[in-house]
Amino acid sequence: MCLAIPACVVELLPDDMARIELGGVRKEISLSLVEGVKVGDYVIVHVGYALQLLGTEEAAQTLALFAELASQT
Repeated sequence: MCLAIPACVVELLPDDMARIELGGVRKEISLSLVEGVKVGDYVIVHVGYALQLLGTEEAAQTLALFAELASQT
């Protein structure tokens, strides 16, 4: 099973790269599969690649579900 996680883009970098933040952790990912990403956008991230843009409301709902699951374990 694969898991893709919504993350906020905090910085655009050269060569189709970006820095994202998720839960206080920052990581560099590739934007080569997604066009038109801006700082502040949410993207679905899987193994270091942004797979698609995600609306802010949908990202918030998904992250809330992850937080709820984490609190139950």
